[in-house]
Amino acid sequence: MPMLFSRLSKSTSILSFSLVLILSACSTNKYAATEKIYKDKAKDFSKIISTVPPTGQLYDSLEATNQEWVGSVNFGIRKPNFVVIHHTAQDSLAQTIKTFFSTKAGTSAHYVISRDGKVVHMVNDYLRANHAGISKWGKDTDLNSSSIGIELDNNGLTDPWPDAQINSLLKLLATLKKTYNIPTANFIGHSDIAPKRKNDPKNFPWKKLADKGFGYWYDDVLKNPPADFNTEMALKYIGYDTSNLPAAITAFKIHFIQSDITPILTPVDILVLYNVYAKY
Repeated sequence: MPMLFSRLSKSTSILSFSLVLILSACSTNKYAATEKIYKDKAKDFSKIISTVPPTGQLYDSLEATNQEWVGSVNFGIRKPNFVVIHHTAQDSLAQTIKTFFSTKAGTSAHYVISRDGKVVHMVNDYLRANHAGISKWGKDTDLNSSSIGIELDNNGLTDPWPDAQINSLLKLLATLKKTYNIPTANFIGHSDIAPKRKNDPKNFPWKKLADKGFGYWYDDVLKNPPADFNTEMALKYIGYDTSNLPAAITAFKIHFIQSDITPILTPVDILVLYNVYAKY
């Protein structure tokens, strides 16, 4: 799938990139109003990053004479390192797009994939979308800044996961992984990074993704863990926030067990946890 930008040459200036960013969104009559807002915001951002010296970034405004701006030639832009998958918990692609137009809702994602497999790109990959909220994965407490958010059109209750939707997702993930060199372990779900607060995507075919190299899954044959295996430390090592251990257990089970998401690790759950932990 084509990206808004697949590569920026080292010789491209930030100002040039900003102008390309502004022109990259294709307006349609249906979305003309929101496209204008997108372009206006892009213009504002381009002014900020192209202003030399940067405004409002003095470490001490009272000592302005003791500070100097000297622009380095070695810099870049945001590079996503995670992909976070969500379900929309809404009834249609159109409803989700409308939600992402709402300044009151304040939410967005880089991509939305409909039930029939249509992929809608809504935020440039190099920009920060508002999809993760209050979250944590490992030591990262700002997943919005480090990840790409993908919303799947699914009500989160009774909707299945159609082949067309999953196939489009797999193609998109392949492009993202190759373009940004995203590690296999860094394809995760909203529930993984926001235990207790979120439970999406529910009943999701994570194994299909893992088989293609997007995230990990447990093996068919599970080895017994050592006698001193610490389940809490294993969850934390994988990336889960264990400050609320029952919530972390539930999040792990939403992803890897699915048939039982109670906050208690059964003997089988522990086997699965050890197997997944060993892959990290």
